[in-house]
Amino acid sequence: MRPSGILGIMNILFISDIFGKPGREALLAKLPQMVEEYSADFVIANGENTASGAGITTKIAEKLLAGGVDVITTGNHVWRQKEVIPFLNRSDRIIRPANYLAENPGRGWTVVERNGNAVAVVNLSGNLYIGAPLGAFQVIDQVLAELPEEVRYIFLDFHAEATSEKVAMGHYLDGRVTAVIGTHTHVQTADAKVLPKGTAYITDAGMTGPRNSVIGVKKQIIIQRFLTQMPVRFEVAEDDVWIEGVLVSANDEGRATGIRGLQIESD
Repeated sequence: MRPSGILGIMNILFISDIFGKPGREALLAKLPQMVEEYSADFVIANGENTASGAGITTKIAEKLLAGGVDVITTGNHVWRQKEVIPFLNRSDRIIRPANYLAENPGRGWTVVERNGNAVAVVNLSGNLYIGAPLGAFQVIDQVLAELPEEVRYIFLDFHAEATSEKVAMGHYLDGRVTAVIGTHTHVQTADAKVLPKGTAYITDAGMTGPRNSVIGVKKQIIIQRFLTQMPVRFEVAEDDVWIEGVLVSANDEGRATGIRGLQIESD
């Protein structure tokens, strides 16, 4: 990690897998209060399920950014809403997995400054089961080599299916990045911790959306799919909406000093 000239603690608030209209409305209503309560200096949100549970639109992205989100990360559903592609190309505040092809729209990482602090946000997709075209472990080394020297805080959203792949990435990057936060499976895990060399880690930060569901979708639909093995059209559930994510604290050297899993019931 790069040395710092600014003393103090940086608090990074990460909002995990916003699912559909219930999730995004709950977040936008609560975010100002959360920023104040947690003294958040920087806000990152995974928005790849914000548009009816599959993808993100330009309008939704702009609302999240106007509502207090500094950077939006995505994942394997990033292409589901084709109209967002021009926005991915022109905005440096929304990113897609860096281990997609270079020819694909958008960018895999960005650096945003807040209050004199440069924060790099990187997005990666898993290779196991999801099948990203480029190796996540090889690409993250390339990204870290390209980051500007002034960057001290490096935050990775690793959007992956396999627990083993995410755990391995955490250990691989321990001491090299501020945080490795797993997303995609929509169920918050109980392993939030700071690894030995100063990297905050959690296997999955959870889902911001309706809990009375099967990972965001109306439960009756998914049960029917399992019973019949027939295709079904997914519909976003609406009940029991919670905001989930993590709060990561880091010192002036970019090393994590704490990580806390968040589960907040919507009003």
